[in-house]
Amino acid sequence: MAQPSLKNTTVRGVGWSFADSMMSQGITFLVGIVLARLLSPEEYGLLGIMMIFVLVSESIVNSGLSSALTRKQDTTELDYNTVFVTNFVLSIVMYLVLFFGAPWIANFFDKPQLTELLRVLGIVVIINSLSLVPSTKLIKAIDFKTQMYCSLASAIISGAVGISMAYMGFGVWALVGQQMTRQTIYSFSLWITLKWLPKIQFSTKSFKELWTFGWKLLASGLINTIWNEIYKVVIGKCYTPATLGQYTQAHQYSDLFSRNLTNVIQRVSYPVLSKMQDEKERMKQAYRQVIKVTMLISFVFMFGLAGCAKQFIFVLIGEQWLPCVGYLQILCFSMALYPLHAINLNMLQVQGRSDLFLKLEIIKKIIALGPLFLGIFVDIYWMLGGSFITGWISYYLNAYYSGPYLHYTVWDQIKDFLPSMMLAFGMAVIVFLMGFIPISPYILLPIQILVGAIIVFAICEITKLEEYMQLKQIALDVLKRKK
Repeated sequence: MAQPSLKNTTVRGVGWSFADSMMSQGITFLVGIVLARLLSPEEYGLLGIMMIFVLVSESIVNSGLSSALTRKQDTTELDYNTVFVTNFVLSIVMYLVLFFGAPWIANFFDKPQLTELLRVLGIVVIINSLSLVPSTKLIKAIDFKTQMYCSLASAIISGAVGISMAYMGFGVWALVGQQMTRQTIYSFSLWITLKWLPKIQFSTKSFKELWTFGWKLLASGLINTIWNEIYKVVIGKCYTPATLGQYTQAHQYSDLFSRNLTNVIQRVSYPVLSKMQDEKERMKQAYRQVIKVTMLISFVFMFGLAGCAKQFIFVLIGEQWLPCVGYLQILCFSMALYPLHAINLNMLQVQGRSDLFLKLEIIKKIIALGPLFLGIFVDIYWMLGGSFITGWISYYLNAYYSGPYLHYTVWDQIKDFLPSMMLAFGMAVIVFLMGFIPISPYILLPIQILVGAIIVFAICEITKLEEYMQLKQIALDVLKRKK
């Protein structure tokens, strides 16, 4: 009975997690379209600079303890309280660092207004710390229905706040207001719906147990976050705020599909695979299905977006953002691999190999120094092109070290996702060539999307592509459960 129960829980988890991501991010996407038409690339560039330091601070506050809690099968209230106290204390420390460091950051980027902006936005680090343990409890229970309602409420209210402030002429403060409102509503909603109240308890024994696994994930996550944000540091320092704004917008749209898809799969697969950690054959089959289904979606959406990027940007946010088209196309091909990175690293966590997780992050970041120097001394396009190449090298390393545990090699993975990649690439080429048809972008974009969708569905139905059939069955199962 255990296996069907876990399968049903997984299907429900995927369904609600997907709904959470699509609905909340869909609203954020629509709000972003409005804000991009009201605000300038320079103002988005200022937000991009601030988010570098906010995200690094949040990575430290999380400290890898959430993943340690998720993996641990016999968690106690003392464990949850210990992590809550740790997260909250760290958030206070990191906010003080941001508060007193804001003038130096403003001087480095030669943007005096950053001092006040960062001191206000930095409060979100404390607010976010309050949601970490409640969110982890829901993830362990594979309860994404509750998270969906909380995310949806926060997306709607924060979107209204951001748009209202932009219309009233608050400029970059509209983006700050949106960010703070969203995290505040999300944290408050989690506390209300979960009805969990922490106690001021701290166990040294519990902390040491969780920290033994979590500190390596903290170091890995910190390295990864700093490295992801260092591209913004280079662009913000070596180029103009407008260029950083264009890059930030392109990165946001590439993230919308790839990173959010990964979060859906990762949030569900990690607790589910953790429950299977003593059943290798069963875990291998689940692991393969996750990769094949995820990469079909990722390649289709990301390659398709690259194919219609020019029309997409023009129609959604206007001509002033067209310089970001080239960035978006390169990022789409790079970010298409992101789910593969995350899923393979996820498997290392399930195996308890946080030590190897950390070593791989260090090695990959050393390799990725090349593109960074290209951005500093040559051009931003060379930097993005170099990151695409190092992305494939990083994937090889991730898969090489996660594969032996389940006897699922890099080549086995490539054979599993290659059909999806070829299908998506062929579709993207056709969609891209359609972009040369001399008609209005407002007419052309829907045609490109429709043609791309028809090509994918037709070929998948004719060939009975295994991952497509699995995805179709998951969708049917979710729909049946809603009736």
